[in-house]
Amino acid sequence: MRKIKEKCGVFGIYNSADASTLTALGLHALQHRGQEGCGIVSFDGTNFHSEKRQGLVGDNFTNKEILKKLPGRFAVGHNRYSTTGETSLRNIQPFFADLHGGGIAISHNGNLTNAITLREHLVRNGAIFRTTSDTETIVQLIAKSKRSKIVDKIIDALFQIQGGYALTMITNKKLIGVRDPFGIRPLVLGKIKNSYVLASETCALDIIGAKFIREVENGEIIVVEENKIQTFKPFPKRKSRPCVFEYIYFSRPDSLINGKNAYEYRKNLGFELAKESNDTGDIVVPVPDSGVPAAIGFAQHKKMNFEIGLVRNHYVGRTFIEPTQNIRSLGVKLKLSANMSSIKNKSIILVDDSLVRGTTCHKIVKMIYEAGAKEVHVRIACPEIKFPDFYGIDMPSKKELLAANKNLKEMEEFIGANSIKFLSIDGLYKALCSQPRNKLYPQFSDHYFTGEYPVEKIDQNESKIIKQLSLLSNKSTN
Repeated sequence: MRKIKEKCGVFGIYNSADASTLTALGLHALQHRGQEGCGIVSFDGTNFHSEKRQGLVGDNFTNKEILKKLPGRFAVGHNRYSTTGETSLRNIQPFFADLHGGGIAISHNGNLTNAITLREHLVRNGAIFRTTSDTETIVQLIAKSKRSKIVDKIIDALFQIQGGYALTMITNKKLIGVRDPFGIRPLVLGKIKNSYVLASETCALDIIGAKFIREVENGEIIVVEENKIQTFKPFPKRKSRPCVFEYIYFSRPDSLINGKNAYEYRKNLGFELAKESNDTGDIVVPVPDSGVPAAIGFAQHKKMNFEIGLVRNHYVGRTFIEPTQNIRSLGVKLKLSANMSSIKNKSIILVDDSLVRGTTCHKIVKMIYEAGAKEVHVRIACPEIKFPDFYGIDMPSKKELLAANKNLKEMEEFIGANSIKFLSIDGLYKALCSQPRNKLYPQFSDHYFTGEYPVEKIDQNESKIIKQLSLLSNKSTN
């Protein structure tokens, strides 16, 4: 099924002789959060050093000669998946700037809902932008602050931006981490020997042997200097509203979220989906890879056989599927193939984590029928996605979202399945926090299903956004 995509993974480390190497390893663990580009900035006590590349971490930062160009005991890194700005080298982070008082390098996961408004104001007042990324807006705001201390400059900037964001930064003396006031985008703190680490997920700590300390709180600024931690909470206190899709899909299955790994949450989603479904199929088949945990939970509750009815090809790269229309037209068959021996003459319960446009689901259902299945019943381990996102996720507009425009019967006809069922919103909350939603103030940013946005979108005019960004680009924006 067509996957929504997360914008970026961030990583930062303080006081390590292997800072750039550990950053490369951390980014490798966070590769699932962005595959378009990667970058590292290091500081050696005198100078900042920057290396940025298009493509995957493993294709770019395993070369010892590249890592030798990144000396120093401080480093910050970034994996990019663009939601604003075109895919080009200049938009790859971390961004570096020389400010009054010293340099700063910044990595950003998320999206600002008022970036264009702020950008236009800054340009009118003489700012010069070199990229089409909303992250540069943050850099400009920090640079223009009249405060003397870097933390105060950052706080000045934070009070002007809105949206979902997690930031990691290094200066001449500090490692700094910031999480937005609602905690929409994730950030965790860890430690390896005498070095503190910030990262989007705990899997990035695990790969380098770092100990997980805690999640950065919503609205918190963490400052590491001389191996001591200071925390600042400049915003009015708000209830945390983390993105629910970190639980459903984005985070790597082995990453910890709120004390439990993502895999367990996803099994629970499948378990709750099974409780809500009256199914009499022969086997449960996941859509790999993201549908596997929910399918396991579903099958365990129903005491049904779990089968690998679809086999995923993990080696299909973008460069392979783009060159010709002939190749593109093969579509989902490049990535998935039906395991005929498992599904022939069977009634299939097909489980996935989410459904967006429905076009890929239609192709998968057709493939399963062509392999000899008698029936295909689609079960989705989250509620219907009816509203787009503005906080750093590549999600279609409302007019492209299947559930926003069709009822269940129409969706069944569109994808060609015998039936389709989604997890209820109460089932989602029971799976993730053991209570229905109506007994809690919304625990998550669940606007995808409810339309209740924790942060207002200021940049309302989409065509204006695209026009503004394209002024700096020779090709269309994403």
